[in-house]
Amino acid sequence: MQTDLLEEARRQAQICNACRYCEGYCAVFPALQQERAFSDGTLTQLANLCHNCRGCYYACQYTAPHEFDVNIPKALAEVRQDSWEAFAWPGNIASLFQKSGVLIALATIAGFAILFLVISTFRPSGGQGFYAVLSHSAMVTIFLPAFLYPIVSLWISLRRYWHETGGSRVTLSNLADAFGSAARLKNLSGGHGDGCNFEDEDRYSNARRFAHQAVMYGFLLCFASTCSGTILYYFLDSPGPYPFWSVPKLLGVPGGLLILAGGAELIRLKLKADKGLGAAEVWGGEMGFVLLLLFVALTGLALYLLGGTVALPLLLAVHLGSVLAFFLLTPYTKMAHGFYRLAALVRDAQRKGAS
Repeated sequence: MQTDLLEEARRQAQICNACRYCEGYCAVFPALQQERAFSDGTLTQLANLCHNCRGCYYACQYTAPHEFDVNIPKALAEVRQDSWEAFAWPGNIASLFQKSGVLIALATIAGFAILFLVISTFRPSGGQGFYAVLSHSAMVTIFLPAFLYPIVSLWISLRRYWHETGGSRVTLSNLADAFGSAARLKNLSGGHGDGCNFEDEDRYSNARRFAHQAVMYGFLLCFASTCSGTILYYFLDSPGPYPFWSVPKLLGVPGGLLILAGGAELIRLKLKADKGLGAAEVWGGEMGFVLLLLFVALTGLALYLLGGTVALPLLLAVHLGSVLAFFLLTPYTKMAHGFYRLAALVRDAQRKGAS
């Protein structure tokens, strides 16, 4: 990890620890105030615990032009981003995506879409709907490794994070505490529950919290839809396509709509927010991820609506290409932050249990 970023975060953390004005703002400050000296691992943990709400910055009396020049959201955002790149496996892809996320996402989608179009010219002898264009066995052959790869990559990355932050054996109580906070996105509501100041210095809002919740639960619904389709296919001998009132559609369609609504709101907020209070150099990579997620949801819904038309082969190729790009790029995009944030919450639950 970059020493200069850690040193700047350490300097600012020491000032915050002496001041303690922001004691109740979020989970970062109780954890920070338990320390007397800040190791690299401690700073990495604090950075990943931070949700970049920015309320502490607007409340701080030591921001520029004060000589202390405190900007703890920016300092922690830069350490957080650097930690993701340092722990990523393999790591060189992570830094590349953060610099050119939109271009990489577009190129990856286009490349995979062309690949699927070529494969679809070898039509299977049987099958209905999607399977009349691309066989189920071909989809499994392509997507199973693509699904397993990010799991292995993220597992290696999180092990590195856990070792760096001094994590110990995880208990069920730790997991319950962490998942409870994650499910409610508790730290995005601010210490007072009125929201954070991400959009505007003078306005508290839960808009960012609700947008994150829409994306998170939308993604989980889509994942559940895929799992239910797998169960229907393999265990109940019921291959697709499925009608609207089937479990896969009742989960997948609302999930896609939630991702679209939440992702669009996140883009609006990101365009409106002050870039100087985050890791500005990776702004493009973060935007690239949100756009990729939106594209996956949009093409999935379009495929559902137009799947019975002549547009099916092209739509299927583009959608599968975007899904494949999403999976393979997951360890290097902002998607990885959810896993690191959950690990940080587990680590914080251990801290609270030991105090």
